[in-house]
Amino acid sequence: MGHRQRPEKRRRLSRPRPFLGFSSFARSLLFSHSAPSPDPSASSKPEGALLLLFPPRLKPPSEIERVESEQEDDEEAEVGRFLAHVFSLICWFDCEVKDVIFFGAKLDMMQADFGFFDPKPGDFNGAKLLLRNYLDDKQWDLSGFVDLILEQTTVGTVVKLDEHDEARDGNGDGDDDAGPFALISALNLGRYEGHKCMKEFKEYLLQVCPDEGLRKRLKPFLEEKVSDVGLLVSQRFVNCPYQLVPPLYGALFDEVSWATEDEPTKELQDFFRFKYYLLVTRIFEDKNANQRKAKVNCDSSDPIIYIKPEDEIFQELSLLSFTFRLHAEQLAPRELKNYREKGLVMVVIADEVPKFREKLKSLFTES
Repeated sequence: MGHRQRPEKRRRLSRPRPFLGFSSFARSLLFSHSAPSPDPSASSKPEGALLLLFPPRLKPPSEIERVESEQEDDEEAEVGRFLAHVFSLICWFDCEVKDVIFFGAKLDMMQADFGFFDPKPGDFNGAKLLLRNYLDDKQWDLSGFVDLILEQTTVGTVVKLDEHDEARDGNGDGDDDAGPFALISALNLGRYEGHKCMKEFKEYLLQVCPDEGLRKRLKPFLEEKVSDVGLLVSQRFVNCPYQLVPPLYGALFDEVSWATEDEPTKELQDFFRFKYYLLVTRIFEDKNANQRKAKVNCDSSDPIIYIKPEDEIFQELSLLSFTFRLHAEQLAPRELKNYREKGLVMVVIADEVPKFREKLKSLFTES
């Protein structure tokens, strides 16, 4: 009986929206540092654009002297530092960027190709940055958690600029200075329950559970049913193009299915026979939702705003869900001043995945 050939992970996806182009050095800065806090006194932005001022140590492009070829790398690095600062702000605020303006001069935009790749150790710094607030401000073994995700190469995907990774194919284990823009994986809670990070993860969920009734319902998925539960980890920068989302989830669920047949031992195959998926994510919840049921809020009438649109579908299909208060809330756009960021935990039956994929496809087709 012939062995079914598994498709290649890599696929090229053109970004349909303009994307800021900058050097690998600039990208390395972006993925090795947290986004800076904005200046509250900054000027208001024009509609459909992001107005940014130059940091005092950097010169506007008009003041950067033209240099010979041997000096171009230094110039690129200098401008790259500022562009990394720009893009980190864009990612931080989830801006719908149409133009970036430098004292009235527009920065040129470029198209970028994204690729889907197997996780690898070189993605560590970028993956850790994406997951830095996964459990709010809890001090836990995040490095160990990231290692588990990157070591599981048969099920899981990282999204990076395609041309950069192609140039590095010969050095798969090296440090990748571009870093991922998104990652997705599904880890069997039972398989890794002996790891420090997973023990801390389960303790955290039980601690943030808002009442004893919900805690009793959640506990079985962390104890007797733990080997049937896949922790679905999906993190991306907020300005990542939405067209990547359906194929990203499609790749994950396809790989889970393939792993139940392609893994070399029955034990490994069984680790991917999930009956449930557990998700931890974030939403914005109206601070005064109960008081506004009979009113029309001029800012927004939605009691919940989903940071990742697919989470609304997961919650609709969930067997169990609850929200919890965050201690380290991220800076929110002015439009969300009446909302509070909260954590959201969901348990979804694995049999609901086909329905999720259909709804997801419809959601982004309509967008």
